[in-house]
Amino acid sequence: MLDVRRMQVLRAVVTSGSVTAAARNLGYTPSAVSQQMAVLEKEAGIGLLERTGRGVRPTEAGRLLTEYAAVIGRHVAEAETALAELRAGRTGRVVVRYFATAGAAMVAPAVAALRREQPGVQVDLRLGDGEDSLREVKERQADVALLVRPRNGLPVDGIRFVHLADDRYLAVLPRGHRLAAKQELDLTDLADEPWVGSDQPGPCLDPVLDACASAGFSPDFVVESGDYATAQGFVAAGLGVSLIPELGLGNRHPHVVVREIRNPEPVRVIYAAVREPLPVRPAVRRLLDALRSAPFDAWDAGSEPRG
Repeated sequence: MLDVRRMQVLRAVVTSGSVTAAARNLGYTPSAVSQQMAVLEKEAGIGLLERTGRGVRPTEAGRLLTEYAAVIGRHVAEAETALAELRAGRTGRVVVRYFATAGAAMVAPAVAALRREQPGVQVDLRLGDGEDSLREVKERQADVALLVRPRNGLPVDGIRFVHLADDRYLAVLPRGHRLAAKQELDLTDLADEPWVGSDQPGPCLDPVLDACASAGFSPDFVVESGDYATAQGFVAAGLGVSLIPELGLGNRHPHVVVREIRNPEPVRVIYAAVREPLPVRPAVRRLLDALRSAPFDAWDAGSEPRG
């Protein structure tokens, strides 16, 4: 098999016209260059150089290998440049799995910011379920998975959780509700109300149940919904009140009002899951920074009517 490094030495000999000149340019001794050429000719099974006075010139086989050495040299240079770009985070592909309500308010502005800063980075975005997304990260099918988990959740082997944001829950009331005149509610204000459930059991419902337990009551869920838009529709129809995370209020129903909650304020915590122990690639790190900086503008308190 031909040695690529020896082919580059051959190229230096041919372009400089002599072993001595090539050795000087390469920083080798002439004997070292001659030895390299002898080994390369043995690998090629044919003569590559012939003497011409004080210099050398390539045989037909020597010219052929020199041409290939030039092509290989260009490809190596291109590869080194591409690797440098990848190491710096200016190119590459980042595979991201995210949950629906994080899409518009977090993922979209973060990816847009990354593209403005590093247009050579390709981002592969897909919706994913929390457990499935976590499995994809562990199996190297995804680089980043956005998910909701407890603030002090149990560790997962091979995964590091990067805190991105705290997504507070807000009270959603029918327009004209007796509590709509208040701009801020105590959680106990809702203790005797019928409730519209907006989350399935799991990490998004747990903060609501835990906050209600801290306030001394258990919510009376009279209807369950499969998503936040449907929950708002049930609330607008007067079937009950609901607590919906801020990210879930990007598309607000025109016949509901939204109020802040205190004593206590339920919060769900959003994390990015990345692999360990491998170091985070620069492109992934840039995306995580953009996600942490994404504006949380799903709900504007100033736009809410008082009743």
